[in-house]
Amino acid sequence: MNRTSASTLRRNLLSTGAFIGFFLLWELGCVVFKVSDLILPRPSLILLTLIEKLPLLMPHALQTLGTTLAGFVLGVLAGMLIGVAIGCSRLAYDVAYPLLVGFSSIPKVAVVPIFVLWFGAGTVPAILTSMVISIFPVVVNVATGLATTEPELEDILRVLGASKGDILWNVGLPRALPYLFASLKIAITLSFVGTVLSETVASNKGIGNVMMIASGNFDVTLVFAGLFILAILGVALYGVCAMIEGRLTGWTQRKGGDNEKVVV
Repeated sequence: MNRTSASTLRRNLLSTGAFIGFFLLWELGCVVFKVSDLILPRPSLILLTLIEKLPLLMPHALQTLGTTLAGFVLGVLAGMLIGVAIGCSRLAYDVAYPLLVGFSSIPKVAVVPIFVLWFGAGTVPAILTSMVISIFPVVVNVATGLATTEPELEDILRVLGASKGDILWNVGLPRALPYLFASLKIAITLSFVGTVLSETVASNKGIGNVMMIASGNFDVTLVFAGLFILAILGVALYGVCAMIEGRLTGWTQRKGGDNEKVVV
């Protein structure tokens, strides 16, 4: 086993051990201090609830996943278009950026009732909430990535006859890819926040709705089971984004085991 493989194995073992240790401490703490299940249920009880109620929870989990993916994709597309416009045009930056900052500062729980008034209760408000909450990080990162293109490089390409579109497509967008994927890993977690927020307010489907009903019935274990499902889905989609990032932006990384870093 070479040095890089040994280092990777060590990191994997440490992360797995920390993960297992966290839940063991949680379980032990609940047992030793006799914590009521109405306050903090034990992980073993939450796992048992997940297994027992999986047929009930699965349709709601799929609903939340589908809604989140729809909002995430729409948010990323909108964020990329706005980010490219802001990154390429000073006028667009001066006009759109203050509006984006102001809109992103509004608590998204305040816009859910507006979406419900416009589109009615159900899936559409959840998709829109998931979309709007994920736009801002994509816009900021894409615009920042485009802004890192060296003016000297652009000047050389113009001298060689490249148009503004050629520079954007061949230099600007590839340069912004690491920033884009950084924003995607943030946006996917925010998308779940938006979806669940809307489901708790104006939906009769989804994990958010299940958690709201369970909390009203003081079924704290089921609430935590819903949180576990959301965490699993979030980690899975984050992993997908990280995997695609590794495939498309491997050129930004310097291979060196523990010294591996991003070169921007």
